[in-house]
Amino acid sequence: MTWSHFKETKRLRIAYRRVGEGNSRKLLFLHGNLSSSEYILPLFPFLEDDFDVVAPDLRCFGDTDALAVDATRGYRDFSDDVFALVEALDWKSFSICGWSMGGNVAMQFAIDHPDMVERLLFLAPGSPYGFGGSYDEQGTPYAPLGLGSGAGAANPGLLLAIEHGSRFVLRDVLTKYYFNPPFRMERIWENRLIDAIGKISIGTDRFPGNYTHSEHWPYVVAGDKGVLNAMSSAYGDVSDFLTIPNKIPVLWIHGDNDRIVSDESLLEFGYLGKLGLVPGWPGPKVYPPQPMLSQLRNFFEQYRQLGGSADELIIPGGHMCALESTDYFIEGLKGFLL
Repeated sequence: MTWSHFKETKRLRIAYRRVGEGNSRKLLFLHGNLSSSEYILPLFPFLEDDFDVVAPDLRCFGDTDALAVDATRGYRDFSDDVFALVEALDWKSFSICGWSMGGNVAMQFAIDHPDMVERLLFLAPGSPYGFGGSYDEQGTPYAPLGLGSGAGAANPGLLLAIEHGSRFVLRDVLTKYYFNPPFRMERIWENRLIDAIGKISIGTDRFPGNYTHSEHWPYVVAGDKGVLNAMSSAYGDVSDFLTIPNKIPVLWIHGDNDRIVSDESLLEFGYLGKLGLVPGWPGPKVYPPQPMLSQLRNFFEQYRQLGGSADELIIPGGHMCALESTDYFIEGLKGFLL
């Protein structure tokens, strides 16, 4: 077991895992939503010989301070926390691997501190236009801004399961949404990953956040506080990444059957409505499923046209493809970073 380290920074107390300290190549590994650095630990044995790897818990996750998230800043609360950590570690330049939401945090960090980032590996990142609430490859948002996105899209059953420690529900989420069935982690790891979900700090200014109502289907609009609203179409747009002057080399890795970041995401209102799982869906002309993968492909094509390098690697698996197809993932990562 790799225990957490803690670093008091100028912003908050951050918990992090570290392996390979002393290696010259530095790699910051950022976890995704509904997880923590615990999800990075199974990869450490494959990285420790080549990299000095630091994997922090983001605020509201794991053992890092559960401070409020100002969603109107998008991912900047997380980006500023990451900067405070690397500053405290005296890291001047490094590569970043951002998984899921961590990929969007990495994109925001690159916008804020482009000269610090050597290479960017996005592992199943969310759409650069926010999770939910947009409808074409260009990420055009619905009106009102944040409709069908943010904290109002959170599953109430999941929130209750986190609050009350319902391991049955959390295991179901892990095995049916994170991974591509019938894949299962070893029981000891599965339990640890479930425990990590259970550590998420619940609240209207933390996870998932607040929300308001709309007369338009699906009747919820992103609020201004909390994690899911920071990820929303109202505030989670990181398309300014296209404008950074020094185009950082990019590798985008994702699974071939991701059920979360997908053109048919099982966590997005448009597709759930199409499946008949959310009543009142107004149809594909009014509220089509968000084409998340198409948005990402279009986005990275724009990045290439602006002079950047962005390659795509598809490996077997779901949203946690790096744990399902670790050999493929490590081969892609090392081929890109070494």
